[in-house]
Amino acid sequence: MDVYYVLQIVWWLLLGVLLMGLGIMVGMDMGVGTLLRFVGRTDAERRVALNIIGPHWDGNQVWFILGGGAIFAAWPLVYATAFSGFYIVMLVLLWSMIIRPLGFEYRSKLPHAAWRNAWDWSLFASGLIPMVIYGAAIGNVLQGVPFHFDWRMTSYYTGSFLELLNPFAVLCGLVSVSLSIYMGGAILMNGSVGDIAKRARKASLLGGTVAIVLFTLCGIWVANMDFYQITSSPEPGMAQIPLHQTVAVVEGGLLNNFRNYPILWAVPALGYIGLIVGMLALKAGRSVFGWWMGALAWIGVLGTAGAAMFPFIMPSSTNPSHSLTVWNSGASSLTMSWMLGFTIIFMPLIIAYTSWAFWVMRGKVTTEQVDSSEHAL
Repeated sequence: MDVYYVLQIVWWLLLGVLLMGLGIMVGMDMGVGTLLRFVGRTDAERRVALNIIGPHWDGNQVWFILGGGAIFAAWPLVYATAFSGFYIVMLVLLWSMIIRPLGFEYRSKLPHAAWRNAWDWSLFASGLIPMVIYGAAIGNVLQGVPFHFDWRMTSYYTGSFLELLNPFAVLCGLVSVSLSIYMGGAILMNGSVGDIAKRARKASLLGGTVAIVLFTLCGIWVANMDFYQITSSPEPGMAQIPLHQTVAVVEGGLLNNFRNYPILWAVPALGYIGLIVGMLALKAGRSVFGWWMGALAWIGVLGTAGAAMFPFIMPSSTNPSHSLTVWNSGASSLTMSWMLGFTIIFMPLIIAYTSWAFWVMRGKVTTEQVDSSEHAL
């Protein structure tokens, strides 16, 4: 088997792993920000919520860097096309992310209620907006992105910002938000006591229920959506670029992979199993197990999108034959090989230090601890 073929498949799978890690870990942090004003009824309770996630949120941002770095290095054509077409969206995401660390660091520096309320709402916005954008981006890719290439392989985006916020994309964004609320509520329930834990569990159960409903609506919508199918590819020895392929639009094509390989139905089933079992665990007070089931739900939801699209990574709705796939948008074999080596070394280290940080910082956070510590957020 060709080594480059294997590397392309491996890096497609690794891209999925990084996007799942982003959804699980960063989504959890964002969920806490989204719930901050609703789980915490007093200033002390909100400080408890912030200090539960405080030791971890900045470390979890590494998943953003890893995701962007992986696309840049392993899928450079996807990176260039996406960051050009989604430029305004990326700026909105960046602006919302900039105020996030400021909210954590500056919120409790002054005792004034107006000051702290302003930062609370900034943390809410910087938790909600990125997750909407994250889900909406996946929704847009599932539909096809309006771009094409010229003979020099320069990409041209022909859509607008408002087109990116189409109904299906917004629905996918709400799925992302509901999953982040589930994860945020689970981690707050695990790290708090009393009324905060009760409210966090209630919020998490609500988020899980909404996620199930919206994920089902997405499935019904997707079943009636057209998608893309490669009808001819470049001959061996020719440059494997979008200009040398032919892609057709197929009615109901997003379910073709599931029809051809029924085993793939197990992937969306993971999403449902994770949410249903996770909510039962939360009701029983098993917040840690409920959190892990939420992670399984993220894997199922994102895995469903990946399984439906393969081998497409970024299909073009303007000119389907210019779609970016696993076969025509990857870096060189040498680059992918070096990147895989670094990934094999550093991915376990990231998982190890993240696990260590959660283990060291385990336990409950109370209002008394927050009030008595000069180092608390």
